[in-house]
Amino acid sequence: MNYANFPLDKRMPLPNSEAGDGEDFIDVERLLGMAARQAKVVVLGAVIGLVLGLLYLQTTPPKYQSVSSVLIDEGLNKIVDDISAASTTMQTDSAILSQIEILTSTRLAAVVVDKLKLDRNDAFMNPPQSALAQGIGLIRGLIQYVRPSPPMPGVGDVTKLDPATRDALIATSRRDYAILKLQNEVQAERVGRSYVIALGYRATDPALATAITKAYADAYLADQLDASFDATERAAVWLQGRLTELRESSQAASLAVEKFRAEHGLSANSDGQLMSAKQLADLNAQLIVAQADTARASARYQQYKSIVESGSENAFKDAAISSDQPSSSVIAALKTRYLAVAKRQQDVEANFGPQHPQAVALAKEKADISAQIFGELKQLTESYRNEYEVALARETALRANVAAAQGKSAIDNQSQVKLRELDQKATALSTLYQTFLGRYEEAAQQQSFPVGKIRIISDASTPLSASSPRTVVVLALSLVLGTLMGAGLGGLNEFNERFFRTGEDVRDRVGLKFLGYLPVIGGKTAREEKPADPDLKTAKSPAAAEKRARMRVSVDAPASMFSETLRSAKIAFDVVMEGQGSRVIGVISVLPGEGKSTVAANLAGLLAANGARTLLIDGDLRNPGLSRSLGMEAEQGLMEAVVSGQTWQSVGKIDRQTKLAIIPAVLRGNFSHTSELLSSAGMRRFIDNAKETFEYIVVDLPPLGPVVDAKAFAPLVDGFVLVTEWGRTPRAMVRSMLESEPYVANKIVGAVLNKVDLKKLAKYGSFGASEKFFGQYSSYYLDKTEVRSKTTV
Repeated sequence: MNYANFPLDKRMPLPNSEAGDGEDFIDVERLLGMAARQAKVVVLGAVIGLVLGLLYLQTTPPKYQSVSSVLIDEGLNKIVDDISAASTTMQTDSAILSQIEILTSTRLAAVVVDKLKLDRNDAFMNPPQSALAQGIGLIRGLIQYVRPSPPMPGVGDVTKLDPATRDALIATSRRDYAILKLQNEVQAERVGRSYVIALGYRATDPALATAITKAYADAYLADQLDASFDATERAAVWLQGRLTELRESSQAASLAVEKFRAEHGLSANSDGQLMSAKQLADLNAQLIVAQADTARASARYQQYKSIVESGSENAFKDAAISSDQPSSSVIAALKTRYLAVAKRQQDVEANFGPQHPQAVALAKEKADISAQIFGELKQLTESYRNEYEVALARETALRANVAAAQGKSAIDNQSQVKLRELDQKATALSTLYQTFLGRYEEAAQQQSFPVGKIRIISDASTPLSASSPRTVVVLALSLVLGTLMGAGLGGLNEFNERFFRTGEDVRDRVGLKFLGYLPVIGGKTAREEKPADPDLKTAKSPAAAEKRARMRVSVDAPASMFSETLRSAKIAFDVVMEGQGSRVIGVISVLPGEGKSTVAANLAGLLAANGARTLLIDGDLRNPGLSRSLGMEAEQGLMEAVVSGQTWQSVGKIDRQTKLAIIPAVLRGNFSHTSELLSSAGMRRFIDNAKETFEYIVVDLPPLGPVVDAKAFAPLVDGFVLVTEWGRTPRAMVRSMLESEPYVANKIVGAVLNKVDLKKLAKYGSFGASEKFFGQYSSYYLDKTEVRSKTTV
């Protein structure tokens, strides 16, 4: 950045947000930096986890687990399923889960508790516990003591009961507790996707674990057999009662059918057909035959009647006579005779003439035969008339009988509908009765088959080694949990990191120019606090000597990194204030104890050592830490000079080595109007007088946070140096202060990070940043962290 064209009223604007807020992702470099900074925390967490794991292993009694495998075998049920109407096939996962619920049910737990008398077994009821379990139990006891649970309903105060009742109640409570404990501790799991269930129990006594596992398997097998037998028995009892009802209902329905059939005359023949229907069918057949006979008799009668009515000659000639009469009939014989006589007559008349006596006799005989034939026709016509009348009468009678039979058949058909309904009901009840009778026989036979659908394929054996705690697993888990705890604490530390660590933080977070790092001076970091005893004799103590040495690092160790950073600040001031004669530099901080007095003294000493005429003013009139650290014993200082209108020569002191002029501050009681004094006309005259002599005037001002003195003195300052303590000064506080005081912010030339731990600084720098290479810079610096100055003021 070129500071030649950088006016004081146009500083870099403050960022709108924390650096990195606009980034969507955290890069790997930043994560690695966090891991490096929090490595000790993570390692400490891992060590704590391992120690806790070892402590858990040492205080936890070993437990032994015994396991038995139970197979739900459908093959054992085939012989039962062949005779049973209720299928026992299990095809779904829900059935397996149901069996697991049965295994962990209260009923089975009660059976095992009663069988092994576990409620009286101290090894089961009060097993040795780990320290963790004892601690949890102690906490529960305290909670129970503070908030006791209400008594059970209906029990009241146990101490008021008679001994027998109290003992029975205690025994019942112990049994219930044993059942609940066993139910919660037994383990039942499905093995893969098979029909095998692994049943196990874990205890501190291997023999007890084996006994409980075997008892559980036996109880489960017996429970399955009992459940099958009970279900079959209940089915048989229910079927027996149902059979009685069905038998009575079937018999009543059959009797109702027969009674209805008898009442309505609905008797049936061998074919199952009603008599009325059979009679109607027969009458209809007879009527059809009678109708045919009547028609045939009527036709024949009408034919012969017409022949007779046509006369004897025409009757003889009608061909219907010959076709209708058999050859042995009288008419046929007469007709044959007539034809023979007619032929002889024709021959005689042809030979002898019609008058021949023989011809006359034959003509007479022919007439007699014709008369006989006509008489026979008349007689035959009368006979046919009688036959016709008889057939017609028979047809009329059959019609009347058919009509009567049809009426009776209609009534019978209507009754047949009701009869059919009754018969269907009787048939259904009979079928249902037969079905239930078969089911009852099957259920009765199934009671004699003591076959369940499970079998034990792996019996419980006594465990030879403890199943828990598993040393490798516990230690690995403890290490992982400890590492996660350390990582969580490290992450929390990183999350709570709200302080300045690198120059990038200064530039990006508050928008100030970064002037450099000032390392920690001496063996430890000292807070610039007001001593409890302000006696001037403390200036001669070893601590006071160390403070004075800290104030002269730039003079005694000019090749140190501390001095190099102050030179960078000087160059920044020279660039910004180029062209000005005398330059007033204010050294400020946000919080007390950040080392601004040390920076001000060393900056002034550096300027003076370089040959510049320099004045150092202790402007912190309420807490003159600079004067105390320099060990100056003065009766008058800045306040007296400003109030009385004196010049700097009357109160100033000169360092014999660097020719640095120093204006101390003398604490005067509870004087609180320091801000008015610093902004007064007398202060301005004092500064203007000093400008006539000095090139640089370095003023150590109070911190911005607690008092407004620095703000009051700001109009007299050409530029500020902001001192922030590395890893202590909150970024948000500095940012808030600069936003609330733009006049001061615009005059800040740059900021330095003071009391930097160079060993830790590299962990906060990004890859490729200068913080990573301070180790390689060491050949250019002559560090002197513990300076003992013999120079006096």
